[in-house]
Amino acid sequence: MQTARNDIDDMIVHEKMQVALEYQNEAWADGRADGIEPEIIADAAIALAMRETIRLRGEAGAEAMLDSLRERMLAGEFSPERKIQ
Repeated sequence: MQTARNDIDDMIVHEKMQVALEYQNEAWADGRADGIEPEIIADAAIALAMRETIRLRGEAGAEAMLDSLRERMLAGEFSPERKIQ
């Protein structure tokens, strides 16, 4: 029973992530439409994410998140050329 609950929890988290990414894509498109350069939008998004993460999890939690993101980046997870199989 616990496995089924974990699967459902994972599906909920995945669905929330998809919706959050849609919101981010819309905000990105709005910023671009207003003439804001992608580098500025990215910097603002990262700065806001870091402030919120530090507020919620503290500096150690933010550092752990950055470590995880670095590993995922080096693994190619965010590469536009990445092929999902």
